[in-house]
Amino acid sequence: MPIRADERPVLSPSASRARLAPRIARGRSVLRAYVSLTKTRIIEQLLVVTVPAMFLAGRRSGAGHLPSVWLVVATLVGGAVAAASAHALNCVVDADIDAKMKRTQARPLAQALVPKAHALVFGLVLGVLSAVWLGFTTNWLAAVLSVAAIAFYVLVYTLLLKRRTSQNIVWGGAAGCMPVVIGWAAVTGRVDWPAFVMFGVIFFWTPPHFWALAMRYRDDYAAAGVPMLPVVATPAQVSIRIVFYSWLMAAWSLLLVPVTSWVYAVVAVLAGGWFVVMAHRLHAAVRAGEPARPMRLFHLSNTYLCGLFVTVAVDAALGLPALGWPF
Repeated sequence: MPIRADERPVLSPSASRARLAPRIARGRSVLRAYVSLTKTRIIEQLLVVTVPAMFLAGRRSGAGHLPSVWLVVATLVGGAVAAASAHALNCVVDADIDAKMKRTQARPLAQALVPKAHALVFGLVLGVLSAVWLGFTTNWLAAVLSVAAIAFYVLVYTLLLKRRTSQNIVWGGAAGCMPVVIGWAAVTGRVDWPAFVMFGVIFFWTPPHFWALAMRYRDDYAAAGVPMLPVVATPAQVSIRIVFYSWLMAAWSLLLVPVTSWVYAVVAVLAGGWFVVMAHRLHAAVRAGEPARPMRLFHLSNTYLCGLFVTVAVDAALGLPALGWPF
């Protein structure tokens, strides 16, 4: 005999919560997996360089004042979503590699926490949203540059270079330089030479940063078949190239002095000199057969980049007279 609706047992609040708990836990797990696809820690670093570029663009490009809070927030939101798109698509392409490397085995696709097709759609939707957002809240040049950065990172670096050449991070790293150009374009509607100088600082910073990391995780990259420079070259060959790019980075950073004040000039010289010294110490340790401790340089590189660009922002905010060209 069927049970009438009014005769069915009524669950207590605690019993209802107990039945819902597994679903809530699964929902949270899926949400964390999708957030993890975006590599939020890397996004934070990208945003650190965007705001200083916008400040400098506002102060030195003719407007003579800092950009509005709304413009900065809109650019950061669009940039963060664009970076999230690129990273999610990168995870789709590199799912097989991530499963082989200890450093990345916990990533969602390596653990099959998110279907690959769903991650692909997620990344593409984020890319479209970022472009539309930047186009309507900043300008369409910034939007086009964000799409170009996503395409370059996924198609050129991840699909074309990463598994084929030891120079993968040198040229592929250009995608990580784009936030300063996008930030500048969002403020001015164009791209001026200081934006390319900041682009170059990050471009020359990228090899020492990633090669130091790859020295530490050489076996991981070798197991995954990724020809990072430390996999295919001797430690001494790697460390001397780190020294070379460190000098290039430090010297290139001084090209920004004409549009900044003595505050930036002093920090750029001291921070760049400090980085170069640490790169030489790494090379000396490798040549002497001593423990190289490349992660020390890796962490220093994060501090250097953050400190240099924070100085750009502070310098622009202070509004001190620019030093100008010496000729």
